[in-house]
Amino acid sequence: MQTLPLFISGAEMAFIMFVLVMVFGADKIPEIARGLGKGMRSIKNATNDIKSEVMRSAEKHGMDTSMGNDVKKEIDKVKEEIEEITGSVKRRF
Repeated sequence: MQTLPLFISGAEMAFIMFVLVMVFGADKIPEIARGLGKGMRSIKNATNDIKSEVMRSAEKHGMDTSMGNDVKKEIDKVKEEIEEITGSVKRRF
């Protein structure tokens, strides 16, 4: 049985969709989805704005902003090493 990343099976997803249709009606679901999409997009844009403002402020005050890149490189190295050690071993839930 194929599961979604949230560990919800297909039958559970079908039941949730059935409940949504019963509660909101088929004509309201696209409007709700559009509203959720717009909300998620605005949150993402706000997050990016805050991140760029922090980076700009750090550069303006002469702080080293390359530390994040160094940390990301180290994390990538560790991930590669773990992949080499584990090989083709896959976890199943």
